[in-house]
Amino acid sequence: MKLKQLYVTCFAAFIAFYGCGNSEEKSVKDETPDPGQNEYVDPNSNPKGIGKFTNVELTHPLDEKMIAAGSSVYDVKCASCHKLTDEKLVGPGWKGVTDRRQPEWIMNFVTNVDEMLDKDPEAKAMMEVCMVRMPNQNLTDDEARHILEFMRKNDGKN
Repeated sequence: MKLKQLYVTCFAAFIAFYGCGNSEEKSVKDETPDPGQNEYVDPNSNPKGIGKFTNVELTHPLDEKMIAAGSSVYDVKCASCHKLTDEKLVGPGWKGVTDRRQPEWIMNFVTNVDEMLDKDPEAKAMMEVCMVRMPNQNLTDDEARHILEFMRKNDGKN
């Protein structure tokens, strides 16, 4: 009988402890936007970002030459901080980025990093999570477009 009572007491303590910890964890998560999942959208943000790109023409099907060039740029300038999965390294992972962000926002962000991080609410939210300011890689417009095509390929676009 004492053993059964001990099991019930331990189980009740576990449930109480787990329940308290879980609700506390949830309240912190609810207050912190997760830019990787784009759960928080600032009504003041421009979905196209800040910069010169207002209309990006996408290729259908994907352009294999652009993808290859984008892969090379990724290897040299991006891979040390970004994984191709959703896992955060220094910066956020790239998986699903083309589903969460408009092409223009991506192009503006990679070519106009400083202004985007200073003024764009979504970019600011990412920096709060990552705690590291993305350095300006001085990408050309062509390199940025190649990176975008590489991201689209990474996300399984056709």
